[in-house]
Amino acid sequence: MEIRDAETLGFDTERLARIGPFLDETYLESGRLKNVQLLVSREGQPVYYHEGGTLQGDDTAMREDAIFRIASMTKPVTSVAFMQLVEQCKVALDDPVSRVLPEWADLGAYAGGGGSLGFAPMRRGRAMRFVDLLTHMSGLTYGFQNRTSVDAAYRKANIDTSRDTMTSDDYVQTLAKIPLEFEPGTRWNYSVATDVLGICVERLSGMPLGEYFEKHIFAPLGMEDTSFDLDPAKQDRLADAYGYRPGNAPRLIDKGTESRLAPKASFHSGGGGLLSTIRDYDRFCTMLLNKGEFGEKRIIAPKTLDLMTANHLPGGADLTQMSESLFSEASNSGTGFGLGFAVVTDPARTLMSASKGEFYWGGAYSTAFFIDPLEKITMVFMTQLYPSSTYPIRRQLKTLIYSALIHSNA
Repeated sequence: MEIRDAETLGFDTERLARIGPFLDETYLESGRLKNVQLLVSREGQPVYYHEGGTLQGDDTAMREDAIFRIASMTKPVTSVAFMQLVEQCKVALDDPVSRVLPEWADLGAYAGGGGSLGFAPMRRGRAMRFVDLLTHMSGLTYGFQNRTSVDAAYRKANIDTSRDTMTSDDYVQTLAKIPLEFEPGTRWNYSVATDVLGICVERLSGMPLGEYFEKHIFAPLGMEDTSFDLDPAKQDRLADAYGYRPGNAPRLIDKGTESRLAPKASFHSGGGGLLSTIRDYDRFCTMLLNKGEFGEKRIIAPKTLDLMTANHLPGGADLTQMSESLFSEASNSGTGFGLGFAVVTDPARTLMSASKGEFYWGGAYSTAFFIDPLEKITMVFMTQLYPSSTYPIRRQLKTLIYSALIHSNA
């Protein structure tokens, strides 16, 4: 990877050079993480790259073209895909979801019951709209939230782990029988909403989600290693995945060379199913930084992206005011939510260096990205440790990167 002169792009090279030793000493040498990759760019030009650790448990060294499970970093891709269809007037943000998913015509909010007794009749209220899916205000949930009877029903139906157990139609029909946690538009709850959005992309386009992504996003951006299915010829590049164990070394939960992801997926999870590389995802981020353009390819319009990166929480609220969900950014004040991204609305309230309008997200295996339109900075971080809430590494990386920025556009 060709790294440009960081100083000509406004960074102090000595300060940038702190990042690698910090990752090595704090996370790799301690055994907290088995592998790391970090790429920082400004104005679409790479200014810092670091990799370390092992790709797989046999001490295979990390490699630049390593493939990672990016989990919820799939969500922004799905959101962009859906907004492409909005641009073509095939759908509108305020359309009811039941227009595309007629199976959900009678879906309503939780009104009691659950478990072996079953749910009480659903409480019908405001119809779910597509904007509710994009903003996670739909009333849907995740089984791993583990808080309510609705969450329990998701776990029983294997909604969170549907890659090999159901099709898109099965997914929609299963969710039609489980009530929403709340009336759409009234609260924020991290959920399978983007998986549902991906199914809507399939129905509106007439294409499997992976095929749509390849034609309209991946091929134009040159994202050659990003897909829902693992190419057998690339399996030796898939990093091992680990799970956190308090007080012990992380345990191997999916071995790259023997991965459960090897069989083709029956369900393309728009909320968390993609595999990708740091190079590929950097291209996606650069496109977003460039207002939807990469090279001579236009993926989405600038005004569409402006709409996506505005805060859509009611009354300009932030996530601490609207969210009861379990996810690794939920504690951040000064952060709203747009159409597929968290958005910094008040940098001072975040209590870390940030820019107003910065947008970001991450994945369950501790991967992360952020895009700062003001400073023209993008960051992509790859590792494979579940869950992402284990360590404050996202905050630490942002602190280290911004502390090395000496020529600001602010």
